[in-house]
This record gives sequence, C-alpha cells and structure tokens, in this order.
Amino acid sequence: MTTYGVLGVGSIAAAIVNGLCAQDAPPVVLSPRSAGTASDLAARFETVTVAPDNQAVVDGSDVVVIAVLPGQVESVLAELTFAERHAVVSVVAGVSLEDLTTWVAPASRVARAVPLPAVARREGRTPVFPPLPEAVTLFDVLGGAIAVEDATTYEALTASSATVAAHFAFLGAIADWLVSKGLSVADARGYVAATFAGASESLRGPVDFAELIAEVATPGGLNEQFAHDLGLPPVAVALDGVLSRLTVAEN
Repeated sequence: MTTYGVLGVGSIAAAIVNGLCAQDAPPVVLSPRSAGTASDLAARFETVTVAPDNQAVVDGSDVVVIAVLPGQVESVLAELTFAERHAVVSVVAGVSLEDLTTWVAPASRVARAVPLPAVARREGRTPVFPPLPEAVTLFDVLGGAIAVEDATTYEALTASSATVAAHFAFLGAIADWLVSKGLSVADARGYVAATFAGASESLRGPVDFAELIAEVATPGGLNEQFAHDLGLPPVAVALDGVLSRLTVAEN
C-alpha cells in the first residue's frame, strides 16, 4: 500500500488527510509543522503518524505532498534529500514545476495540484498537472482528478479557484441587506446559507449552467429581474488579472 508523506499540515493538507482516511485509510506520515493539527489527525486516525522532522517524512513515504506556504517551499526542500523512487505532489500555488523538479532532484516524477476543502469529504475535483499517475490516483480517491496536459490550462484552473471569497462576499451582501430590512443577523445569515446550500445540490453530477439558470429565472420572474438589474460582473477581466499575477510569480 502506498504511504503518503505530508510536508506542512495546514487546512488543505488536513483536508487531504481527512479524505484519505475516511475509509480504507493508507499509511500517512505528517510533518511536525502545525503540531496541533498534526497530533489531532494522528489521534483520530490509526494509520496517521507524526514524524520527528521533515526528512523522516520523506524517508518514510512513497508519495510526498508539499503543502507549506509558498514563501517557504525552497527553504524547506533545500534541507531535504529525496530519492528517485519518490513521487512528489505540490499543492502550493505560484511555485513552478521547473523549480519543484530542481529542488527535489533526483526525484523526477513531480506534479502540481489545486485541491479545495471539499476533498475532506471526497467531493473535490482537483486539477493535476502534469497527470502523474500517483497524483491522479490520490485525487481520484478524494473526489476526482482533472488530468491537465498543459501549463496554461492548469494556471487558468488555479486562477478560477480564487473566486471563492467573492462568492462568500456576495452571500454576505445579501444577508447584510436582509439585516437592513429588520431581520436579525443570525436569521439573515442562516436564511441565505440555507438558500444557497439547497441550490448547491443542483451542482452534483453533470452541470449545464445555462439550464440551471433557465430553471430558476422564469421569464418575467424575480430571479430574472435581479439578474438583469445586477448585470454580469466582469468575471473574465478579474480572472485574467489573477492569471497574470500567477504567471508573473512563476517567471
């Protein structure tokens, strides 16, 4: 059975471990970084252990998941010795495949991935570039891997994940408007959350967004009016800006 090592145990790394260990848990070796999170995961799952240091994580694993902060990647990897047998998967945004391959040599099987918190429930769809078999296998377990063959498409997928905060801001604005009309903060937030949690059920399985819009925005109805009055925000322009920043960061 494949043993996974995780360097850095932040929220995304914890989500990966939770998803992996939901059933048929493989051996997982965690970095001592974020000791509280690491020890909690080890206490919850029998197959999870916390290594004394990062080199022990590498030595004790077949697939090494890099999940440290972007500014720490080079310094952390510079202190470690990898072997040709290792497969390396980075979930760190803005660190190029070329740099990663240099820093983990002589390991040469390296991939990048963009997992989101839903992998904890095995419901994530995770872009993997290039489609390294070990990385695809990992994220297929966690909801499904999207095999990406070129860097431009991968960076576009990374940029699209930067829209989550804007989505929550939109929901927050709706809740704030309800509060201004006399509803309590708790009821306003609860109502908006329940409304969109229910709507999100439509996103399971194959999705056609035009069909979903047509289902709720009946001609002359309230949804149609709101969509018209709000206007389409400059989504593509904003995404191009994020993509440009990612591209500059890697060059």
